[in-house]
Amino acid sequence: MTATADPAAPLELDARHLLCPLPVLRLRRALSALPPGAQVALIATDPAAVLDVPHFCAEAGHVLLDQAPTPDGARRYLVQRG
Repeated sequence: MTATADPAAPLELDARHLLCPLPVLRLRRALSALPPGAQVALIATDPAAVLDVPHFCAEAGHVLLDQAPTPDGARRYLVQRG
């Protein structure tokens, strides 16, 4: 996890090279430590994250705000805690 100077900025969570279920488990842990409305940006290379992250958000009541590829071939998921 990376702390940022701007408290409104999303918490960056680097889960590159971690395989299922670790990216979602780390996302869940990070979100549980934050207040409702806070955001986490998960960066993951696991191909299963494309399905796992939206499913986790729907089941846990969080909002998947955005998902986009990154220049290094990973994918960035912006999640808001519900």
